Amino acid sequence: MRKSSESETPGQEILDKESDEIVNGKHLDLDDVLVNELGQFGCFQMRNILLVTIPIMMSAFMSEYIFSAAAIPHRCRIPECNEQDKSQKYDPKWILNVLPQTSSGFSSCERYVLLNLDTKGSLESCPASLFNQTKTIDCDGYVYSKDNSVVYDFDLGCQDWLRALAGTLNSVGILLAMPITGYISDRFGRRFALVVNVFNLSLIGLIRAFSVNYTMYMALQIVQTTLGAGTFSSAYIFAAELVGPKYRVVTSATLSSIFATGQVVLGAVAWLVQPWRYMIMTLHIPGFLVICYYAILPESVRWLLSKRKYAEATKVLKTVARLNKTQISDKSLEALINSSKDSKPLLKEGNGNLMTKIIRSPVLLRRVCTTPVWWITTVFVYYGLSIDSTSLSDTIYLNYILTCAIEIPGFFTAVLVLDRVGRRATLSSGFLFSALCNIVFVFIPNELSVLRLVIYLLGKFGISMVMTSLYLYTSELYPTEFRHSLLAFSSMIGRIGSITAPLTPVLMEYWHGIPSLMFGGMGILSGILVLTQPETLGTKMPDTLAEAEVLGKSDCSQRTG
Repeated sequence: MRKSSESETPGQEILDKESDEIVNGKHLDLDDVLVNELGQFGCFQMRNILLVTIPIMMSAFMSEYIFSAAAIPHRCRIPECNEQDKSQKYDPKWILNVLPQTSSGFSSCERYVLLNLDTKGSLESCPASLFNQTKTIDCDGYVYSKDNSVVYDFDLGCQDWLRALAGTLNSVGILLAMPITGYISDRFGRRFALVVNVFNLSLIGLIRAFSVNYTMYMALQIVQTTLGAGTFSSAYIFAAELVGPKYRVVTSATLSSIFATGQVVLGAVAWLVQPWRYMIMTLHIPGFLVICYYAILPESVRWLLSKRKYAEATKVLKTVARLNKTQISDKSLEALINSSKDSKPLLKEGNGNLMTKIIRSPVLLRRVCTTPVWWITTVFVYYGLSIDSTSLSDTIYLNYILTCAIEIPGFFTAVLVLDRVGRRATLSSGFLFSALCNIVFVFIPNELSVLRLVIYLLGKFGISMVMTSLYLYTSELYPTEFRHSLLAFSSMIGRIGSITAPLTPVLMEYWHGIPSLMFGGMGILSGILVLTQPETLGTKMPDTLAEAEVLGKSDCSQRTG
């Protein structure tokens, strides 16, 4: 209910005037209402962020394959020494009599050939005289040092590429989830999409804990992410869509930090509940609580307006006003609804010949060839550092927790510097700083474990800065008519990075420094490529191809007020 004219403040008089102008034909969108009446950030927005904390943290639990399919030390099982199963003692005193010695102890995948003798060894004594120590053969069975991984349960010793495939399938599922979640969200609503995604994530994750073989484990891995990986994007929409423009960057960093906190929780649960089946159950069972969100969480206002559900949209907007202790005038509600009624689908006249325009515009062509490289590098290094952190030392859980926690200061550092030093400087310095740390890390001796960890964490800090800034900078480089298509293209190509990142730990078998040098080399390449593009700080986002082509040139019309 509006206050009487006698009690109106000058600010409210201005709002009345604006509302009159809008009703008389001027366009009103939701951002106008947030800025002028409902409040850009209040109790309603805070409540939504708190509600989506659980779903966002749960979306981080999809990375649990890092622990459930973790590599564990293994060696050949020696039947001639009376070893009957994989649970035998991992390092008996006679082990070097039967296995070749290596720099790290003894071979994981080879053993000595047995001599044709009638005598046999025992678990207590297995003499070297029983074996030909000049010839080796591959293992035909394994003994493991731990039993908290699918490697033990499904006997995957010396099949590192097969083990690492779980992470790749996880990323493929995330890629497949995009169109599925998009369809469900547009057809049935954002709230329904969120609840369904979290329910799928929890249910399929729970079933996967009872996998009877590795094929079942991998199949459920890709099904789980395909049907549940839309959790983060669905939750993000709820948290950010009713936040005013002034607070959106900080809100984005906050939501990313909640995701990082979820990764920390994942590491802590994996540390406390080490049997992989129980760990998966512990992570996913709480997700079923999100089903009640269908009754608690209001539907997306933007979706309601787009579907012409004006009564429901009005109810939500009045709830926002009540919780924020603000008000929304009937004139603004009417203008907002009228604007929605009058809106028409965006014409795609420029999209039909998008490829032709890209080829004809050298500027746009360079950007289309450049931005996907940034995305591949960012995603590859970001996920690669998280996954490889478990191989830093024996404290795999602590390493993972620290590597994920360092993302939070990285996210907020980017927020602080983006509008001060510019987009190019932030991205390029983030890429190059991370690359430098990764290259230096390769040459630090293992004995300097603390220094190695610090340099590794600084590398993750640098790429976290990039992760926060990349979406903004990429979107500012492309014109409105092509922005969504080219941003989606860059993001989709970037998934190459997340699909290949889980395979990097296997490369350490050939040389320990291969993954880090790959991270460093790609970081240097992307850091240099960023400098080939114009600075967008202080410029308005281009609406046309012509405006996009003159970005960075001394044109006063490109500067925002």
